Amino acid sequence: MSKLKLEFKTRLKSHAELVEKTLINLLNDITVEYEIERPARLLEAMRHSSLDGGKRLRPFLVMESAAIFGIKPEQAVLSGSALEFIHCYSLVHDDLPAMDDDDLRRGKPTTHKAYNEATAILAGDALLTLAFDILSREETHPDAKTRIELVKLYAQNSGLGGMVGGQMLDLEAETKPSINEQEILTLQAMKTGALIRCACEAGAILGNASRQDRQRMFEFGRIIGQAFQLADDILDITSDVKTMGKQTAKDADKGKGTLVSLHGLEASQARAKDLLAEAITVLEPFGDKAAILVEAARYTIERKH
Repeated sequence: MSKLKLEFKTRLKSHAELVEKTLINLLNDITVEYEIERPARLLEAMRHSSLDGGKRLRPFLVMESAAIFGIKPEQAVLSGSALEFIHCYSLVHDDLPAMDDDDLRRGKPTTHKAYNEATAILAGDALLTLAFDILSREETHPDAKTRIELVKLYAQNSGLGGMVGGQMLDLEAETKPSINEQEILTLQAMKTGALIRCACEAGAILGNASRQDRQRMFEFGRIIGQAFQLADDILDITSDVKTMGKQTAKDADKGKGTLVSLHGLEASQARAKDLLAEAITVLEPFGDKAAILVEAARYTIERKH
């Protein structure tokens, strides 16, 4: 293992630990300023949905993107944690019987299985609103303009024209006789790619980056978001439940179109390599400061689960 790859793995682990510690603290049972009470069962379901699992890739991307612009992990962890709560809420709702109807997530029962559907819906709602509470806090960033910019970024990437809209397109795709490549790319750029793009651009916002550098981070996020979903679709065919910690072959079972089903496994693997090369090219102006993000791009494409 190369020195850089080892450093990436070390930082992925240390960032995940910092995020986990932060999430635990944010999900304590002590009310904050305008809250009246934190219901125990709801809080327990929120913890079940968001703690003890996952690679924490999105907050990692927030922190490492911010690092390029001189921001320390501790200064970016709240922004990263807010994005992780949005991601976790989306998983809770995606797993519901009315959506993807999954029983397993991160190797344990999905929230609606561990509790019930009503509690799972409320846990997702609470995680989403908590995310924006966090973004509004001065501890997230001392400059109010920066916080407003983050709120706008997160809202637009997670809502109607982003992740939620992508889930709607995904549900509609299940009833279509066929779906073309552009439709697949649009769906995936919204459902999966939006929060990954958001993570990379959030780091640039935290670091008060120039418009040009912010655009570069947006483009990097766009590319690895596409690569992440392509890798997911490949793993859906080549991996198993034990390795993935969730059900596999779901898309094939539902007859849902993916780039892999459209072009085949070999061509999709080749496309993933092309995306990696594109991502590395986008980061070239940052030089060695982007070395860890280059490894993150490589990990996104080469991961086994």
